[in-house]
Amino acid sequence: MGNTDNIRLIFEDGSEYSGRSFGFKRSVAGEVVFNTAMTGYPESLTDPSYKGQILVLTYPLIGNYGTPKYDIENQLLKYYESDKIHISGLIVSDYSFKFSHWNADGSLADWLKKSEVPGIYGIDTRALTKKLREKGTMLGKIVHAGNDVEWYDPNRDNLVAEVSIRRKETYGKGSNVVMLVDCGVKNNIIRYLLEKDTTVIRVPWDYEFAQDDYDGLFISNGPGDPKMCKATIAQLEKAIKGDKPIFGICLGNQLLSLASGADTYKLKYGHRSHNQPVIKVGTNRAYITSQNHGFAVNNDTLGDEWEPLFININDQTNEGMKHRTRPIFSTQFHPEASGGPTDTAFLFDEFIAMIKKQK
Repeated sequence: MGNTDNIRLIFEDGSEYSGRSFGFKRSVAGEVVFNTAMTGYPESLTDPSYKGQILVLTYPLIGNYGTPKYDIENQLLKYYESDKIHISGLIVSDYSFKFSHWNADGSLADWLKKSEVPGIYGIDTRALTKKLREKGTMLGKIVHAGNDVEWYDPNRDNLVAEVSIRRKETYGKGSNVVMLVDCGVKNNIIRYLLEKDTTVIRVPWDYEFAQDDYDGLFISNGPGDPKMCKATIAQLEKAIKGDKPIFGICLGNQLLSLASGADTYKLKYGHRSHNQPVIKVGTNRAYITSQNHGFAVNNDTLGDEWEPLFININDQTNEGMKHRTRPIFSTQFHPEASGGPTDTAFLFDEFIAMIKKQK
């Protein structure tokens, strides 16, 4: 029934969990986080925002629909959010060694092995999630065959520099030119933009985009502590003083806030799920959103020219902001989903409308 080597998950507080291996045989260390989504593990595993993290999936059965084909569309993998797995390790309750799906190209276990990512099954992930909710996100290790490794805190590194594109790339031939600052962008963001008659110019996180001509600026999602991205923040400090429309998602929301003089902080255990409710400020309109972040913007530090745009209904944290007079806004959640609900996909239309109005 596959590889059942004994393998351990060890936390910095000394607690241990024993399970069985279904991925690559190696030991790794990182930050242990949980995601409560019921579907979408191919999308989550290839989301660059998970760089340096050991991911716990709370849904009890994982692997039953395998992994998608590697089809290419518009220069991007059609069914994945980047070109590779970014998590350091995967923790699940019950792994399905048999899979079935119309688009399945292989098993999750084989994908993990090919990508050299360890996986554990046979652990009570619900109990593990309760522990992380009560104590907060912790550092952990996956130790295989007794081969120990050093503790690793990914938030001390500039993870964005590790996942960002290395050189400029262009997608599409539309009339609206969008400069996309890649801090770890998900493919579906580019897909949505390409549907709106755009040319997307994707540049590295530290690119001096002020030197280029474009119609609108987009700041992507990405991993780690936003304060590590000093080069991006410095560029944004200049950009927000101009009249070009700007849209930021997830880390992009945090970077815009830092560029405006506001502050960010680390959440106790973050928001990683497909069912986070947010409300648009000044309305009674709520949306269910897909989220993946461990840091948040402190609403109390927003300057006079800025105001919150969305608020998380569960814990009242910032879920977006906007400039009071300029065409600049951002969201902490993921309007492009993949996986998750697309209730807020209309925000891409609002961004393009801002661009057309300014042209």
